[in-house]
Amino acid sequence: MEVQEKKKFFAALMFPLLFVLLLWSIKGIEVYFGLDFSSLGILPRTAKGLVGVFLAPLIHGDVNHLFNNSIPLLVLGWALFYFYKSLAFRLILWSYLLSGLYTWISARTNYHIGASGLVYALFGFLFISGFLRKYIPLISISFLVAFLYGSLVWGILPWDKGMSWEGHFWGLFIGLVMAIYYRKRGPQRKKYSWEIEAELEEENEDNKVEEMEYVYHFVPKKEEGKES
Repeated sequence: MEVQEKKKFFAALMFPLLFVLLLWSIKGIEVYFGLDFSSLGILPRTAKGLVGVFLAPLIHGDVNHLFNNSIPLLVLGWALFYFYKSLAFRLILWSYLLSGLYTWISARTNYHIGASGLVYALFGFLFISGFLRKYIPLISISFLVAFLYGSLVWGILPWDKGMSWEGHFWGLFIGLVMAIYYRKRGPQRKKYSWEIEAELEEENEDNKVEEMEYVYHFVPKKEEGKES
C-alpha cells in the first residue's frame, strides 16, 4: 500500500513539474538571448492580443514573477492531480483558456502575462470543491488550501496597477464555476445505506405522483345522440 501511495504521489506531481519546467525553460531562453516575449501576452480586444490567450500563461515579467507562480502551481497542481485525477486535465484546459479569454474581453488595454490566472483557478476549484462534495478528506484539502493561499483573494482587487487583477479575478471565477459544474463528478462521499434507502423511497414517491397525474387526466366520452 505504501508503494502504491508513493507512485500516486509522484504521478500527481509529474504534470505540474513538467509545466513549471517549461515555464523556466521559456524564461531561460528569453534571458539568455536578450529577448522580451511580453508582446505575446494578452492585449485586450485586439486581434494581435488574442494569441495571448494561448501564450500569456507561459510568459513572465521577471524571475521573481515566475518564482511566485511556480510554487503554487506545483502545490495546487499536485493536489488537483492527486485528489481529482479524473477531472484534472479538463479543469486545467478550461481554466487556462477561459481565464485568458475573459481577460482579453474585459481587461485594461495593457499586456497581461503570467500563469497567475491558472493559479487562481486551481485555488478556487480546490477551495470550494471539498465543501460542495461534503467529503471530509476533500474538505480538509479545502482548509489546507485556504490556509496556504487564502491571501490570494486580495489579488482580485485593483489596488496595484502593475498587476493583472483582472486575470486573477477571472481565474478565480472560472475555478469556482468549474467546482460547481463538476461537483457530481470525480471523488464523492460514500453514502450510508440509510441515505440510499431514503433516496429510493423519495424516487418511488415521485413516480407514484406522476402515475396519479396521468391516470386522472382524461376527457369523458360524449354519449351518442346528445348535443353539448
